[in-house]
Amino acid sequence: MTRRIYLPALFFTMILVLSGCSTPTGPIDPAKADFFSKYFVYPLSETLDWFASHLWGQYGLSILAVTIIIRFIILPLTLKQYRSSKRMQDLQPEMKKLKEKYKDDAKKQQEETMKLFQSNGVNPLAGCFPILVQMPILIALYQSIMRNQQIHQHTFLWLNLGQPDHFYILPAIAALTTFIQQKFMSTQMNAQMQSLMFIFPVLIFVMSMNFASALPLYWVYSNIFTIVQSYFIYGNPQKLKGGLTK
Repeated sequence: MTRRIYLPALFFTMILVLSGCSTPTGPIDPAKADFFSKYFVYPLSETLDWFASHLWGQYGLSILAVTIIIRFIILPLTLKQYRSSKRMQDLQPEMKKLKEKYKDDAKKQQEETMKLFQSNGVNPLAGCFPILVQMPILIALYQSIMRNQQIHQHTFLWLNLGQPDHFYILPAIAALTTFIQQKFMSTQMNAQMQSLMFIFPVLIFVMSMNFASALPLYWVYSNIFTIVQSYFIYGNPQKLKGGLTK
């Protein structure tokens, strides 16, 4: 059941990102802008400008600052996700018993499983919340880049933040950090969810090849934040080391 929930959420995420990238690229006029542009895109664009003005004019560092702020904002949801997944693990023996008991009645099995979740305060959708909360931010970030000429024309390291990385270095880093992030959290995943560890990095790589570099740069920063965060939440780096050497 977890897989059935996770997969639609994953692809829904991809659709939202892609649909958000097919928007106008002209400058934002707050007086004439639509609701999303006025209250999401424009404030984020101004925030990126403000941080850049205080970070030696570097929009790559400005994106880092915004990433850290965003990740701290969604930290309570992340901790809730961790607690929920931990409870889910603890309930695996009970879920196995229900599966065996109602193996011939899928509807009853699902009903009893949901009752088990409710009685133990487990929300199977908790793992999707941090992703879904970030979706408007990702879309707004992409639009703020494409509609802010300073960002669109800015260079950071070898990157033109308004253009894809034609050397494919950034897409590779984005995919690698996504894989490491998921590997670090693999002890909290069931076997079905672990199969997605190879799908999601590939999707990130393909999208990073086509998006303005500022967006995969955000993903890289966000992934690194998650890896460090996971170290403190999940602990035991020996599990990660063992998993990476398999």
